[in-house]
Amino acid sequence: MSAILSADDLNDFISPGVACIKPVETLPKKDTKNQEGTYEVTTEDKVEPEDLPPANISLTDCLACSGCVTSAEAVLISLQSHAEVLNTLDAHPEIPMMHEHHGVVVNNTEDSGEGKIFVASVSPQVRASLATTYGITETEAGYMINQLLSGPQGLRSGGKHGNGFTWVVDTNAMREAVHVLTADEVSDSLESENSSTAGQSDDSLPKRPILSSACPGWICYAEKTHPFILPHLSRLKSPQALSGTFLKTVLSKSLGVHPSRIWHLAVMPCFDKKLEASREELTDVSWRKGDLASSETHPVRDVDCVITARELLSLASSRGFSLSTLPLQPLPSSFTPPFPEKTLDSFLSFKRSRGEQSLATGTSGGYLHHVLAHFQARNPGSELVINRGRNVDVVEYVLMSQEGQPILKAARYYGFRNIQNLVRKLKPARVSRLPGAKPVTRPAAGRRQPMSRNAVSTGSSGSDYAYVEVMACPGGCTNGGGQIRVEDAREALNPPQTEVLDPSMKPSPYEQRAWLARVDEAYFSMESESESEMETQSQLSRFADKETKIHENLRRWSEYMGIPLSKLVYTTYRKVESDVGKDQTPANDTSRVVELAGKIGGGW
Repeated sequence: MSAILSADDLNDFISPGVACIKPVETLPKKDTKNQEGTYEVTTEDKVEPEDLPPANISLTDCLACSGCVTSAEAVLISLQSHAEVLNTLDAHPEIPMMHEHHGVVVNNTEDSGEGKIFVASVSPQVRASLATTYGITETEAGYMINQLLSGPQGLRSGGKHGNGFTWVVDTNAMREAVHVLTADEVSDSLESENSSTAGQSDDSLPKRPILSSACPGWICYAEKTHPFILPHLSRLKSPQALSGTFLKTVLSKSLGVHPSRIWHLAVMPCFDKKLEASREELTDVSWRKGDLASSETHPVRDVDCVITARELLSLASSRGFSLSTLPLQPLPSSFTPPFPEKTLDSFLSFKRSRGEQSLATGTSGGYLHHVLAHFQARNPGSELVINRGRNVDVVEYVLMSQEGQPILKAARYYGFRNIQNLVRKLKPARVSRLPGAKPVTRPAAGRRQPMSRNAVSTGSSGSDYAYVEVMACPGGCTNGGGQIRVEDAREALNPPQTEVLDPSMKPSPYEQRAWLARVDEAYFSMESESESEMETQSQLSRFADKETKIHENLRRWSEYMGIPLSKLVYTTYRKVESDVGKDQTPANDTSRVVELAGKIGGGW
């Protein structure tokens, strides 16, 4: 993180005025005349300027540069925009489909080999943002997005080929799968911790406390500034990444097309999701079979493009219409073909994905809530004690047994200021190199500490948590940097030619808080599936049935692809070191000693 950002912008999105700069080192041109035996010392004002071509910075460059935190408004992005969506739709015709008795298949007789299958996945936070903007329900916002991406009055009404998206799925389906796998990961980690005392341990599991990994802004921050955090990160893919893996694996096999011909668009609340989609770990190399993966020269991304809720407005206006003109009703069946693999269709079913969303689950997907519910279901009679932190974005949870003993301790940390406090708690103690210094001891990160009921409100060192839900945005994902802002809504509802409300007028902090509260309300208003049916079942049996069904779907997916589930759902992280300003040639021993001397005690 750069100094200009660390001082002022830690607790909020980086404003558009702060540009992401990739330093480029340039040297003065060498004078070929009289070079032998002469040395010249010059000052900067005497160096002749050069006319250099403008530098193009890709998302991969941003991931490789640790000069700043890759946060929403800071990245100047040339790809993964609404313009890229339109360009791709115009550059490739849709692969023709036809219906047969066993489902939809590719019409090979009309396939030119240049076409693509267009699919999209949509986050529930995006629907909440649109619902707030247009004063509609979250369900109607979902219809609006489907009409835009797939309907006859949306993107299909223009463009070179009249293309649209064949399938539009809800990321909540894969989010529920991540919930179940997260609870399994925490359980396995705790069991491995107990086994490690007997001399057995599993290095493939993350260390305790396990930190959520669905937020790419937080992941980039950890990889670039605090690599000691990496062993604690959950190995699971985010719902966006898992949706991409699922769609590309199943569609490529069931339809017999190469993954590169399946173009996946993700609609997310956060610009940082563009960076996640650019990660080299999230490509077909991680899940394709060895012989096929090794023969590919260019890896195929699981998510080809990411746009935000705000960019949906630009996507519609670029085609000459407004989202408000689209029908707020489901698409006809002719525009929504059945999923080609029937045995896995339930995995992406809209009704299947309409999980419960409430204040208890939070605004970022409910990862922590599911972990707590999982352990509470396994311990009947247990009680959840909630301890509020110094601000609303820090909450601690302790699951207490009937006897008053702690079963599990977890927490929620949102916003970079709070994240920094968490990181400080987990930072390994530095060993003093002074003679006679006493060793500093801290509780082991992989060992639970005894705790009484009275100790619940006394705070935590961070190492006794079993799981922590970490998100970079204050307020969670509904407050993502790509969400529609108050001024965006004004412009969308009041075109520039009207003067009812000035779109350029900056909203007050009160208006911004009120707007976010309305987005949260729309997000929490999402209807839960079959409420009457759920009331007839006990909470514990319903929870167990839900996890069993998801495990069955995951097993069926793995068996259908013939790929181990671990290759489909897990990913890896890496320490990222900046090479900006560093000599690319190997340093000699003298320079290494000088470098080390400068780091110890401020120099000699």
